[in-house]
Formats: sequence, C-alpha cells, structure tokens
Amino acid sequence: MTGDEAYAGSRSFDRMAESVRDVMGYELVIPTHQGRGAEHLFFQNFVQPGDIIPMNMYFTTTRAHLELAGGEFRDIICDEAHDTSSDFRWKGNVDLRKLDLLVQQYGSEHVRAVSIAPDVNMAGGQPFSMHNLRELRAYCNGHDIRVFLDVTRIAENAWFIKHNEDGYAGWSIRDIIREICANSDGAWMSSKKDGLVNMGGFLAFQPWEEELFARCRSQVVVYEGLHTYGGMSGRDMESLAVGLHEVCDDDYLSCRHSQLELLHGMLSRAGVPLVNPCGGHGVFLDARAFLPHVDQDHYPAQMLAAQIYLQCGVRTMERGNVSSGRDPQTGRNRRPKLELVRLAIPRRVYTESHLEYTAEGIIEVYERRHSIHGLEMTWEPDILRFFQARFQPHPDTTPAVEHEMHLSVPPKHYW
Repeated sequence: MTGDEAYAGSRSFDRMAESVRDVMGYELVIPTHQGRGAEHLFFQNFVQPGDIIPMNMYFTTTRAHLELAGGEFRDIICDEAHDTSSDFRWKGNVDLRKLDLLVQQYGSEHVRAVSIAPDVNMAGGQPFSMHNLRELRAYCNGHDIRVFLDVTRIAENAWFIKHNEDGYAGWSIRDIIREICANSDGAWMSSKKDGLVNMGGFLAFQPWEEELFARCRSQVVVYEGLHTYGGMSGRDMESLAVGLHEVCDDDYLSCRHSQLELLHGMLSRAGVPLVNPCGGHGVFLDARAFLPHVDQDHYPAQMLAAQIYLQCGVRTMERGNVSSGRDPQTGRNRRPKLELVRLAIPRRVYTESHLEYTAEGIIEVYERRHSIHGLEMTWEPDILRFFQARFQPHPDTTPAVEHEMHLSVPPKHYW
C-alpha cells in the first residue's frame, strides 16, 4: 500500500536500492522487471564477440543472453557436480584447473569474466563454499578477470556456508551474503526467489564498475523502463526492500531447508533416484536413473515431469536435454550429463501434508516406471525451447501405455 508508483524519482526505488546496499554491499543498482532483464542488459553491454565466459554450470537464460551477445559458455564446475550419487557438499564449486586451462588457451583478453551462481540450479541446487569463492577471486585478480554473480539464491547458499563450512557458524546470514558479494564486481538477481517477491529483479555493481553501470543504466530506459523503476511496480520494489532483509533470517532458511530434507528423505527411502545431497531450493530427481530404458533424445526428464503431473497434478520442471537445447554448429541435442526433474519448493506456501502427497504421487510413478516410454518433439522455438516446445508420445509407446495417458490427459487447452 505504500508503493510509490511515480514514473520518475520513485521513493520505493530508493528504499529498494538502499536494501541492496545494506544486505549485499553493492553501491550501484539498476531495477529490472525480472532477472533475465538484468542478464540482457549486462551481456549486451559487457560481452564482446568471441568472449569466453566460464560458469559453474550454465543456466538457461544466462547462457542464451551470453550467446545472443556473441559470447561462448564454458563449464568450469567441479566434476562431483555431474555425479548425482556423490555426497560431496560443495558441488557448486569452481574447478580452478579448468579455468586455468581456458585462460592458457584463450588468454585473459578473451576470458574477461567468470559468472558464478550460488545454489547452482542446473546441478540440483548445490552450493559453493566460501573458501572456493575466495580462491577464485584471488586467481581472477591475478589475471585481470572480473567475477560476476547470479545472486538469485544467495541466501540459501549462505545458509549452507553457515551450517556446513568451518569457521562460519558464528556469522550471520547477512554477513555471509556481504562477504560473498565482496568477492565479486557485480551481480544480477531474479528477485522472485531469495528476494521473496512476486516479480522483479536488479543489476548491481561495485563502485569501481561505474562505467559499465552507466552503459547498462542508459539502456534500461530502452528495454525495461525508467532507471528508477525498470519495469517494476512501486509495490514490488517496496516488497523487495523488505524481502532482502527477511531472507537473511536463519530460522526462516532452516525451516525451509527442513521441508526440502523431508521430501528428499521420503523419496530416498522409497528408492527414487535423486541428486544427492539435498540441495538448497528443491529436490531433484535423476531422470536417467529413473527411466534408464528411455534414450536421452527421447527426453526422459520431460516425460517424467509429464507423468508426475498426470499422476497427481504436481507441476515439476525438466532440467535436462530439452533445457540444454541444440548445438548451434551441428543442430543436435546437447545431451547434458545431468537429466533432472526439479521439484522447486515455493517459499512460505506448502505444509508437510503437501510434501507427503507429492512424495506419494512420485513413488507411484516410480513403481510403474518400466511401462513409461519417451517423447518426441513436434515443435520447438529457435531459443529457450523448454518454455514453449510441444511433444507427443514417441512411436515406440505401447498401445496400453498410450491409452492410459490419454485417459488422464487434461483438456487440450492446457497443452
């Protein structure tokens, strides 16, 4: 109700920007309608054609904006991140040897920045350690390479550091967040996650990045809105100003993680293949182990997500071959090492009974897994196909399974 909806000079933006400065320490703040708006501004104004931007595993929209700007992605995440059975706690860590090989091959004039995400989404919500981040920063400082963060789930990563990394038990979540950000040159955020808001995002920089900040701010007016609202309503900027502080509550984060552990534990005890250990924002099913008889080019994670929806009405998300897209050189599916289905847990929404119902439905799908076949893609857009692509059962689907699916299918307008 206190949102200032003024087109120019919104007081709500001032409060939002002050919260970013207070919680994260970034002095220069640009509001955007959501995280991908911030990614667009950053990559269009930073990346030069031919640049190599290493990341601790890709994220879909981040990679798309990088490639649209003429850059190339390289994965420098640690090898443990690709092993769903490994209990290594810091699967979001960067492998500095991989980064060093890229710098030796292309030179720091082409590897001008590293992009790092806390609580890595495509790896199953896995965190990096503060020790690894500090090692990365020291290496980059020595090679004139900048470090930029996707801070969408930074509080969840901070919780892991506080509770699992030596030396941080006495730190507050807010102080850990500030220390993470202090080891970077700037960041972008999709605020719908650890900002605890319905919509919004921002791009933020340290004071020494004022030139890049100015270029991005000049374009926010073209693509998002005036630099004091950037496509966000005053109401959402006010909410974000509050949410950035509320997400630093260790009790809130611990309660949230206990829900994830509950769902992860119920599925694990039933033998359902999962990403281990339990991540920070969701429980991830290992679709390749769940449906080992379905070839990756028949999209096992996409089919598993569909089967869960048909079984119990729970909407999940494919994070595998469909999300990875096609190799622009060959036109073939990229076939990533991880073929996952994400059960991202909404914040402050579900009760334990919701999670128990979800587990029961997934276990029922697992019990009939041998009768599940793959999909074929009937249409896909040129970019970010997982948002809009269409599928149908693959022709090798038996009539019995096909009949079962059609009995349960929602009305056509849902597809």
